[in-house]
Amino acid sequence: QVRLKESGGGSGQSGGSPRPSCVASTYIYKHSCMGWLRQAPGKEREGVAVTAPNGDTKYADSVKGRFTISRDNPKNTLYLQMNSLKPEDTAMYYCTAHSIYCGLEPGPYNYWGQGTQVTVSS
Repeated sequence: QVRLKESGGGSGQSGGSPRPSCVASTYIYKHSCMGWLRQAPGKEREGVAVTAPNGDTKYADSVKGRFTISRDNPKNTLYLQMNSLKPEDTAMYYCTAHSIYCGLEPGPYNYWGQGTQVTVSS
């Protein structure tokens, strides 16, 4: 059974540092590339950051140097440390996974969580 459950979003002002998390089912966590996608109102879904089972990471240019994706293996949990938030980071953030694909394009991902909202005010 695939399970991806996000939590840890929220609202705050620019410059805040939330850390959404995603608990995954064990098989998915250990054998999948996992990442975070986001979708802002009126915009298409976009890739934010991904990490492979070996720890390799990729980031969207818009978040490089501000966001960090990481895994906590004993807890089957994926994190997204978000620093120096900007209003344009406001979006629903989704945890996602794929057994093979480890890129930032949203299309190939076939497992999704329900999302966690991050809202940044100026």
